[in-house]
Amino acid sequence: MRHKTLLKSDEQDVFTDLLFNALLGFAFMFAIAFMLINNSEESGNINTKAEVLISVQWPDEHPDDVDAVVEDPQGGLVWYHNRDTGLMHLDRDDRGNLADSVKTEGGVVSNPINQETVTVRGLQTGEYVINLLHYKSNYKEPLPVTVKVEKLNPTVELIYYGQHFLNGVGDEITALRFSVDGTKEISNLNQLPKRLLTKALGRK
Repeated sequence: MRHKTLLKSDEQDVFTDLLFNALLGFAFMFAIAFMLINNSEESGNINTKAEVLISVQWPDEHPDDVDAVVEDPQGGLVWYHNRDTGLMHLDRDDRGNLADSVKTEGGVVSNPINQETVTVRGLQTGEYVINLLHYKSNYKEPLPVTVKVEKLNPTVELIYYGQHFLNGVGDEITALRFSVDGTKEISNLNQLPKRLLTKALGRK
C-alpha cells in the first residue's frame, strides 16, 4: 500500500513539472512574439526628411530625355552621372519614354509621366543653381519643361514654378538660382545663365 502511494505521488510530481514547463514555455513564446510585433503607428511613420524638393517635368509620353543638373553652395553637382552628392540626391533619372513600360504576368504596366526630382536633405548657406539639359531630342519644336521648387519645412511653401523651353540636343539653360541665408530663408531668385555641364564633364 505504501509503495502504491509513493508511485501516485511521483506521478503527480511529474505532471506538475510538465505543466509548469509547458506554462513557462508558453510565457516565453508569448514574450518573444510580443517583442516582435511592430507598433502599427510607428511602422507607418516613414522618415522622409528633406528640406527642398525640386521637380522637373515635361509632356507625358514624350520621347525626349531631359536632365536636371543642380549645384549646391559647395560646388557639388547632382545629375544623371552623379546621383548623390553632399546633401542632394537625384531620385530618378527619367529618360523620356524609354523603359516606361514593364511586362508583368498581369499585362503591361506603364508610367507615362516624364519627371525628374531632386531632394535637398539639408540647406547650406549660399547659392543653389538649377539647370536643364536637353540630352536627347526627337523633334524640331521647342520642348516645354516646367520646374517647381518647394520648401518643405516647417510647412510646404512654393518657392518657384515656371515653364522653360529647350531647343535640341546639348541645349543647357539655367532655370533658377536662389540663395539661402543663415536662418534657412530663401531669397534672391534669378535666372542668370551659368553652365554646369561644362564643370560636370571636366571641360574648360
